[in-house]
Amino acid sequence: QIQLVQSGGGLVQAGGSLRLSCAASGRTVSPYTMGWIRQVLGKEREFVAAVSWTGATAYYADSVKGRFTISRDNAKNTVYLQMNSLKPEDTAVHYCAAAIGGVGSPTNPDRYDYWGQGTQVTVSS
Repeated sequence: QIQLVQSGGGLVQAGGSLRLSCAASGRTVSPYTMGWIRQVLGKEREFVAAVSWTGATAYYADSVKGRFTISRDNAKNTVYLQMNSLKPEDTAVHYCAAAIGGVGSPTNPDRYDYWGQGTQVTVSS
């Protein structure tokens, strides 16, 4: 079992920045991919970004490339999502998630086994 606790998020004007954090506890000794997935009420979940266990490989949705940066600090069992140049269309509940094992694409939300509580990000125009 892995428990994920998120922090950060909130309300920001378009063009602004926010940083989300996600701290993992529990079975954190096993390699796991970390990702950020977001969802707007009434819509499907949308992959945002993911990072491999070592941090060497990062994946991004086309909609956030060049604006968002995912990183992780395994010494702190924490993953971060730095969001710059935010747009109103980034408004959503953002979830961090952990995937155990290496099967499946890290860009597929169904790939993930454990989820954080979700954090609202609202970008005003």
